[in-house]
Amino acid sequence: MGKADFLSPKAISNRIKAKGLQKLRWYCQMCQKQCRDENGFKCHCMSESHQRQLLLASENPNQFMDYFSEEFKNDFLELIRRRFGTKRVHNNIVYNEYISDREHIHMNSTQWETLTDFTKWLGKEGLCKVDETPKGWYIQYIDRDPETIRRQEELEKKKRQDLDDEERSAKFIEDQVRRGRDGKEPEEAPVFTELKRESEDEKVAFNLGASSCAAGPSKLSTGLGPSALKAAASASVKRKDVPGTSESKEKKKKSALDEIMEMEERKKQQSVRTDYWLQPNIVVKVVTKRLGEKYHKQKAVIKEVREHYTAMVKMINSGDKLKLDQSHLETVIPAPGKRVLILNGPYRDTEALLEGIDEKNFCATLTIDSGRMKGKRVDGIAYEDFSKLA
Repeated sequence: MGKADFLSPKAISNRIKAKGLQKLRWYCQMCQKQCRDENGFKCHCMSESHQRQLLLASENPNQFMDYFSEEFKNDFLELIRRRFGTKRVHNNIVYNEYISDREHIHMNSTQWETLTDFTKWLGKEGLCKVDETPKGWYIQYIDRDPETIRRQEELEKKKRQDLDDEERSAKFIEDQVRRGRDGKEPEEAPVFTELKRESEDEKVAFNLGASSCAAGPSKLSTGLGPSALKAAASASVKRKDVPGTSESKEKKKKSALDEIMEMEERKKQQSVRTDYWLQPNIVVKVVTKRLGEKYHKQKAVIKEVREHYTAMVKMINSGDKLKLDQSHLETVIPAPGKRVLILNGPYRDTEALLEGIDEKNFCATLTIDSGRMKGKRVDGIAYEDFSKLA
């Protein structure tokens, strides 16, 4: 009986069955042939082509096993690099994606018997970072590509250079302000001279009659002309205006310097901010409701931080230990006078004292209590940028 036609139901059914994954025990790696049932696999093992492949493999079995092992390792690592990069992922997830390809190298033809053995071998050879958890083995690809390493070094170098430039510009502005305050010339003291009359012919006459006294100063008459009086009035007005203009210029100059310093400080804060803030030995509050009312709005102490975004916390009331994500926690603001830890911004990882709280602007005033900037007062620290120390 011949084969079924191409568009016959039997041929279509055979193609559908052959398209998906089949059982591994009915696959022959030497011939790279997949059988659909036990009878088909038995017939294949008795075939002449399979017997020839067995004779070739019996001459040098290690060569074939090493070849299949190398192909399996390269394809597995290439899938991790392209699909997951340097992220930490469960080994079973990677393996399921790998075997979804119908033409993949089967593990029973390699030197590794199980996926766990293969995962341990990857960690031993330094190809991946592996760690065992109650949920299984996790792997993380180590990218040793020279181009990737060079790109990372350039990014780190650029980041350090930007920080150095900001520090230099901030120091330059501080030096300018200090030099402007210290090098200000003192105002000259006024010099009083003896009153002398330039012309003897010029006389001043005062009319001190009863009418002039009653009229007041507006009736005061002198021998000077109206032009001389106008000149004297304008001169007195100019003398009164001079100190005011100098003071206003000085005020404008100080305000401009303050604005520049504030802009530099704001730019520095934005450049050194990160999207993670978890730190050990700080008090936090659980805000997620997925754990139930027992832990909601309860305070805990962070004991360990993993991968910047995950924290191992110990509840203060019950003493239970939990593993929570950063999004499930929030900072705790203590009473004024208590010690806190700055979690973000240019003063990150610095201990400070809480001086006061600005509820209107959702920020606080802190006094740094450690390091070379000890005693410095910092205003406008947001609530989410500091937390109470345990």
